[in-house]
Amino acid sequence: MSEQSRRPHRPAKPYRRPQKDPVRVLAFDALRAVDERDAYANLVLPPLLRKARENGDFDARDAALATELVYGTLRRQGTYDAIIASCVDRPLREVDPPVLDVLSLGAHQLLGTRIPTHAAVSASVELARVVLGDGRAKFVNAVLRKIAQHDLDGWLERVAPPYDEDPEDHLAVVHSHPRWVVSALWDSLGGGRAGIEELLAADNERPEVTLVARPGRSTAEELLTEEAAVAGDWSPYAVRLTEGGEPGAVKAVREGRAGVQDEGSQLVALALANAPLDGPDEKWLDGCAGPGGKAALLAALAAERGATLLASEKQPHRAGLVAKALAGNPGPYQVITADGTRPPWRRGTFDRVLMDVPCTGLGALRRRPEARWRRRPEDLENFAPVQRGLLRTALDSVRVGGVVGYATCSPHLAETRAVVADLLKEHPEAELIDARPLLPGVPDLGEGPDIQLWPHIHGTDAMYLALIRRTA
Repeated sequence: MSEQSRRPHRPAKPYRRPQKDPVRVLAFDALRAVDERDAYANLVLPPLLRKARENGDFDARDAALATELVYGTLRRQGTYDAIIASCVDRPLREVDPPVLDVLSLGAHQLLGTRIPTHAAVSASVELARVVLGDGRAKFVNAVLRKIAQHDLDGWLERVAPPYDEDPEDHLAVVHSHPRWVVSALWDSLGGGRAGIEELLAADNERPEVTLVARPGRSTAEELLTEEAAVAGDWSPYAVRLTEGGEPGAVKAVREGRAGVQDEGSQLVALALANAPLDGPDEKWLDGCAGPGGKAALLAALAAERGATLLASEKQPHRAGLVAKALAGNPGPYQVITADGTRPPWRRGTFDRVLMDVPCTGLGALRRRPEARWRRRPEDLENFAPVQRGLLRTALDSVRVGGVVGYATCSPHLAETRAVVADLLKEHPEAELIDARPLLPGVPDLGEGPDIQLWPHIHGTDAMYLALIRRTA
């Protein structure tokens, strides 16, 4: 009798169809959209969640878990890439992106959540079977079992270079930021390890939703009647929704009397509105108004003083968002589609001008974590001519004695002080105003006269503002 015939017959295991987990499949779909279409998670995720709820697949807990999986994976992508790279036998660039997304989702469940190890691995392997097939699911299983051998601190000791040998690379791996971003933020802060670590850690925290009560249409007191609502720290119009509050459930938001707006953005508008003027205060301009948050607040403040706001936006679809945000404003306003570097209005027309210029967005990495991986140092060169051109337009557009607010949602010195310094060199008729007294009660605004807000200090996006008066 042959050896083969003496072996007992073992029936093959019956094929088991993979079990589709709606939460993890949705999270995977969101990550693929971010990767394949350069979409932003904050734009992709809400419609996916809404559709899942309408189909009866999701409850509130499911939506919260899906949101955590997507944003947590994107925020810690750099750290997880370093860990995954140490667990695979090929360069990370040779791993198919969909496989890498499943591995990253699994790594986040293992290292960034309280999901038990067995459940995190099995759920991720099951996801791989659904979206990748059984063959690649085996690869996912092997890699995740390696990752599960250590917790996050244990992995960081293994994959991050020692701080003393390479401080920037250490911080980049530990806090999941590109090295060049770490370097730029460190320069903007002015040195010191504690500050940069606190800032990078704050970038990886999920920000609370902040609402703005639009003057003349709503009040902070009205918004504070909402469940889990607390007053903002600095702006009298700000209210934060804690515990994952849903802004769409707030009546004033649905009616357009209030909106979603970071408190730093509110402070920029308030500082410009409160800046002292010489002469009339009747005509205001928001020269880069999209998507309309600052414009809506400025228009409401202008209406209280009998002033008019002109909101200009280059992109037609963003101009539409501005018009929607301003609809119902209690005073007169106008929304136009125009290029701020070639304005249709006459020089010296306005008393107050805001130019919140296009930028790298490095100040809003809490809200758009994927932006840190898309931006490159050369983007600064692309933005520079536009930023300088828009600031020159702003100065030309304001009358003598009027005030310009130059704002960016980036603390990068090349997008902030360097742009303002170049304008002051070219235009002796421009002078800086100390903006700090215009935000009473807000601490640690910098050396002045400009303002730099920080997530780890103020709990806001890292907004920058310089106020400039035209003197001749």
